Amino acid sequence: MSQSYFDEKKVITLALAKVLMAAAEQEIVRQGWSMYVAFVDDSGTPILVENVSRAQPASWKISIAKAAAAARFRRPTKVWEDRVKAGAPNIMTLPGVVASEGGVPLVVTGQVVGAVGVSGGTGAEDGVVAQAVVAALAGLL
Repeated sequence: MSQSYFDEKKVITLALAKVLMAAAEQEIVRQGWSMYVAFVDDSGTPILVENVSRAQPASWKISIAKAAAAARFRRPTKVWEDRVKAGAPNIMTLPGVVASEGGVPLVVTGQVVGAVGVSGGTGAEDGVVAQAVVAALAGLL
């Protein structure tokens, strides 16, 4: 039987998450920030979460929620933040939405393979670290 009934699916691995975590840590330390960074697979299931430079405890859950939202909705959490700011607070009624910058899907050859979520700074600071991770991933491809 030559027909395949299964798609080839790429997903983030723990090994890749560790490499990308190093890029996040480097940016956090360079900036002098304290943050949690979470990596999830394409379904939003956590793979790796680290506290870098003694971030506030509440940021643990927030980083995971940002990553999960980015993976499940297949878009950065900043999209939701911008929609709320533009006058669409009803967005917050959607299950799993996080309307705060810092969650970004990780995309390889057009497929979401996972996501990163960052929490501990301002939304913009969290976004800087998330973008450092995206840049690191691009450098590996």
